[in-house]
Amino acid sequence: MPTAARLKAGQTVPPDRQTNQEKQSVMIRPLSALLATLALAACASKPVQPLPLDQQFTRQPLVLLGEVHDNAEGHKQRFALIKEAVFNGWRPVIAMEQFDRDSQAKLDEALKRCTNTDCVIEAAAPAKGAWNWDYYKPLIELAQRYNLPIIAANVSRDEAAKVMRQGFGAIFDKATLDGYGLNKPVPADIIAGQTREVDAGHCGKLPKEALPGMVNAQIARDVFMAKVLFDNRTRGVLLIAGNGHVRRDLGVPRWLGKYSRDALSVGFVDSTPAPKAFDRVVTVPAVERPDPCAALK
Repeated sequence: MPTAARLKAGQTVPPDRQTNQEKQSVMIRPLSALLATLALAACASKPVQPLPLDQQFTRQPLVLLGEVHDNAEGHKQRFALIKEAVFNGWRPVIAMEQFDRDSQAKLDEALKRCTNTDCVIEAAAPAKGAWNWDYYKPLIELAQRYNLPIIAANVSRDEAAKVMRQGFGAIFDKATLDGYGLNKPVPADIIAGQTREVDAGHCGKLPKEALPGMVNAQIARDVFMAKVLFDNRTRGVLLIAGNGHVRRDLGVPRWLGKYSRDALSVGFVDSTPAPKAFDRVVTVPAVERPDPCAALK
């Protein structure tokens, strides 16, 4: 048989005429290819690590940070992240659930006049409500130091009561009703989810006929928060609110429409959250508290 017929693909001389160096070269090439393939596979299977949270804040126009209202450690960890991002140049508008929208003028005036947080709180939230303001003073002080606007992001108790009795039209104008789809039935999954959450939050003891009104009040809060975020999106907004409000599946992000893709939702939780409720979750130690439903059993 002619020599050429005995050549294998890729060989330029018969095996018996190859030098040792050539034989090693033929063996090394497949081995090199195998090692390269394995290296690429390892890179492809290695999970991409998300950016540290404080660095993510600066990349998102809308940042929604939740809280368990009475969990001091959660407040502490959340503020540490906010402070780090602000120190590194982040300058958002701060929207706070803790201030009602009818106090905005007083809040604006207080931020111009006051030199300490107690003065701001006394002017804009004199009744103080159920909030533990010690948790929010560091954030207000940070806003004062860096001249960050604070926007009242909640509806008042009186407004919530009006919604419960009369519907969304009792507190929102036609443009808001039309813009957020409140002039038609609320999506069924939001109604079902919020009904479940409100019922559980009241230990299952609310009269069933009271649930729709309370659900509407919760939705009204979410819609107003979404409106605040939308109106200030060009500068960038940080929303401070309870975990229920920042939930992607039921809360404020659902009312942002296409702008929900610009939002980062972070739950600061001390128990297992619902699946897909948040984009990121920070788990903090649980607070020891008595069973709120014990007296109702």
